[in-house]
Amino acid sequence: MMKIIALAGGLTAVSPSRIREIADVAFGMDGVLRLHFGESNLPTPAFIKEAAVRALDEGFTFYTENAGLPGLRQAIADKYAELHGVKVDPRTEIAVTASGVQALNVSIRCTLDPGDEAIVLTPNWPNASAIVGLYGGCAREVPLVWREGRYGLDLPALEAAHSARTRLLVYASPSNPLGWVARPDEQAALLDFCRRHGLWLLADEVYERIYFAGPVAPSLLRRCSRDDAVIVVQSFSKSYCMTGWRLGWVASRRDLVHKTTQLNEFIVSHAPSMVQRAGETALREGEEFVRQMAQNIECRVRSCFESLKGIRGVSVAPPEGSFYLFARIDGLADSYAFALKLLREEKVAVAPGSAFGSGGEGAIRICCAADESVLEPAMARLRRFLEKR
Repeated sequence: MMKIIALAGGLTAVSPSRIREIADVAFGMDGVLRLHFGESNLPTPAFIKEAAVRALDEGFTFYTENAGLPGLRQAIADKYAELHGVKVDPRTEIAVTASGVQALNVSIRCTLDPGDEAIVLTPNWPNASAIVGLYGGCAREVPLVWREGRYGLDLPALEAAHSARTRLLVYASPSNPLGWVARPDEQAALLDFCRRHGLWLLADEVYERIYFAGPVAPSLLRRCSRDDAVIVVQSFSKSYCMTGWRLGWVASRRDLVHKTTQLNEFIVSHAPSMVQRAGETALREGEEFVRQMAQNIECRVRSCFESLKGIRGVSVAPPEGSFYLFARIDGLADSYAFALKLLREEKVAVAPGSAFGSGGEGAIRICCAADESVLEPAMARLRRFLEKR
């Protein structure tokens, strides 16, 4: 009998996605109103698609620098100067990646050795904690706390989570799934914590353009020096409706960017050259599209928020950014079972709060980026389902 050769034991640290489990059930059903994935229904705008076609015609089908095309890195640096008033060196402080997920992946790999620990502010998109485990690290999840209708930092819990093996702190602002946006004083507190303890601080700022108090959420790069151990990961997916294009970047200290560039060679070489050219066009010509898109998203999020207000036993933070609502439901002990029942009885798919780590149980995440023709009936069905509990 042939001996079974086992998979790598370290893979047990990577759990399956509870969002994907809901999605797999929904894929087998007809007529589902889908609010579980984090994706807008808007297609990539024509001017970006046309830029990719031009790039193909111009011969952008060959290898590029591991760090990405110089023109794209310059466009990213120019956008930081325009939006945030910060100067980032496109040659040494920016590396282009094949998606925001890969930006997160290589950034975490650059900061952790097996056995090291990372503090992750939760509820959070589950990929950060999963990637920590993938590289043999331990994610210590510290929930944001609910105070007076808003989430905020729990600084004593951060101190308690720190150990001699801690190397990294990860947070997302604007947050998926909470819609929370770190205020300047909260950014300063996180930066001070990491400076005192000698930690890397990684900010996932993928949703920065979907911010309801201005054109862009404040970047951590505004608060730090270029010598700080700070990493910002970014993506074109949300701001430019380019989820399927797989394009992102890392902005950080030059030693980390240098190592990120080397890792690109052994993981993906570089993002596709024609996609990089399209990304450059998105940055240089996309401001009007981004502004209009963000306004439309804000209207949808606020409409969904109003639909949930006043339901007995349901608490939702007023939206600050991103395109999600995180609805806490009194007495809910199994958010996955709740989401599955909602899907089967009302044909509305939402993400269970348990998918987003510590502090997420007892809630559901609603993606409000769908078209109104989906959102309106979905929210009516969800409200009906909640009111009859």
